[in-house]
Amino acid sequence: MKNVSPQVESVTSDSGHVLAMIIPVGVKSTGIHFITGDESAHQIGVLNWPGGHVIDAHIHNPLTRTIDSTQEVLFIRSGRVRMDLYDMEKNYQCSRELVSGDTVFLVAGGHGFEILEDADIVEVKQGPYLGEGEKTRFTPEGNPHWKGSHGRE
Repeated sequence: MKNVSPQVESVTSDSGHVLAMIIPVGVKSTGIHFITGDESAHQIGVLNWPGGHVIDAHIHNPLTRTIDSTQEVLFIRSGRVRMDLYDMEKNYQCSRELVSGDTVFLVAGGHGFEILEDADIVEVKQGPYLGEGEKTRFTPEGNPHWKGSHGRE
């Protein structure tokens, strides 16, 4: 995967796998710049156009795609959230604080969140949601922040 700018953070596991990409609210670059590569199940770009720019009307043609993982994109519309990231073996890797206006692309591995201040979040992922069988919940080992489960998301 590539970065739009040094301001976009690729968070990797100890083994070098990209777990998440954080796009802080202030990241801007004129035009359209994709942060994901062609191998990604999501195509994520940062678009910044001046007033008067026109994007031609278009439709997306039907395509059959095979996707073998679930990835999520979270838009932090307001509030403050701590995100904890884990590798595929459920090992704690790191935590990051997300604030109003930040966007995070959860690429692989595991994740958990603590809401530090009332938060309004928009989540986008592949659907449809098929229920709890899509997830493996676990008790994190080695996470200095984890306080136990208070909800079921």
